[in-house]
Amino acid sequence: MFPEQAELERLYAYPEGKTWVRTNFVSTLDGAAYDESGKSGSLGGEVDKRVFALLRSLADVIIVGAGTARTEGYQPVGTDEVDGDLRSRLGLAPVPPIAVVSRRLDIPDVLRDQLLITTTDAPGLAELRDEMDVLAFGEGVIDWPAVLAELASRGLTRVLCEGGPTLHGTLVAHDLVDDLCLTIAPVLAAGAAPRIAHGPQAVTTHMQRAHVLDADGVLLTRWVRS
Repeated sequence: MFPEQAELERLYAYPEGKTWVRTNFVSTLDGAAYDESGKSGSLGGEVDKRVFALLRSLADVIIVGAGTARTEGYQPVGTDEVDGDLRSRLGLAPVPPIAVVSRRLDIPDVLRDQLLITTTDAPGLAELRDEMDVLAFGEGVIDWPAVLAELASRGLTRVLCEGGPTLHGTLVAHDLVDDLCLTIAPVLAAGAAPRIAHGPQAVTTHMQRAHVLDADGVLLTRWVRS
């Protein structure tokens, strides 16, 4: 039997008193990060959407790459998309902000009232500072420890990264992923879809299984850094 809501909240609870970076992805059995539509949202079905909403309800801030935000049609999180009672019990803001990650600053217009994570030398940054709350750290590449420190200074310690694979690969390469929530869809995709994390160099991060939930063949797993 699939767990009740209270048990799900316990299974996915963030630890208290520290910055915690959680990533959330869905993949096929053969490791594809999306299906033939080029999107990941349809892979996990309704149970994945339920956990997706819970993870957002538990988070202080949602980090997403600009490319994924465009492909998946991201918008600011609405109060009807999260559990308001849960967020109130945890002392969280009514909704978590979206923090868009981009060096080229190709930000969807609908997200220009959200946060921006970029480098100090990103082209056209000065103009965007009037529209967005900018976290600019690092020259050439983003200084992620500095970004996380700035988020923590704002009380945003419950970090949720929703993609895409390049951003995920960067966080993995910097050994910053504390927790991976991975839904495995019972399908094969083949094709040229990337894995859930990729980058120029391979690294090894050992993870321990926290739980595996089986919802009619869809596996909802959580893995915590050893």
